[in-house]
Amino acid sequence: MESRGSVPARPLSYEGVWRFTAPAVDVSVPQARRAVRDLLARQGAPVADEVVQGLLLIVSELVTNAVRHAALLSPELAVEVAIGARWVRVSVEDNHPYRPKALETDSAQTGGRGLLLVREITREAGGLCDVEHTASGGKIIWAELPLVPVLNGEATPI
Repeated sequence: MESRGSVPARPLSYEGVWRFTAPAVDVSVPQARRAVRDLLARQGAPVADEVVQGLLLIVSELVTNAVRHAALLSPELAVEVAIGARWVRVSVEDNHPYRPKALETDSAQTGGRGLLLVREITREAGGLCDVEHTASGGKIIWAELPLVPVLNGEATPI
């Protein structure tokens, strides 16, 4: 509730939510990376470079997973970027019902560690990540990072 005479907070110029769809094919991975990178730059979001690099790697991993594991049931995927005053969130949605789990490290495997990487990047940045089911039976995998990276429990300057 506002007190008398106060002015409601307005969103910052870089805040908002953007969503785009792409076919679940290999070329969508670098295209999604570029789209997210360009969006952050265009909006002028005050995102630390190491956070941007982490987000781009997360987008690559999540889109790659959707292409490799969901394309048969979900020929199209959606990428969403939400930027708040102090955080940025990326998510990838597909229509495949399987909820993936991060595999444990196994040196004999050559793949399958993408979600471990996403979880580790998110944790190191002081963010959150999760998988949610959609009403249509698919899933959304998301990661939210602070605009300013967290180091030992304290934000580091941009």
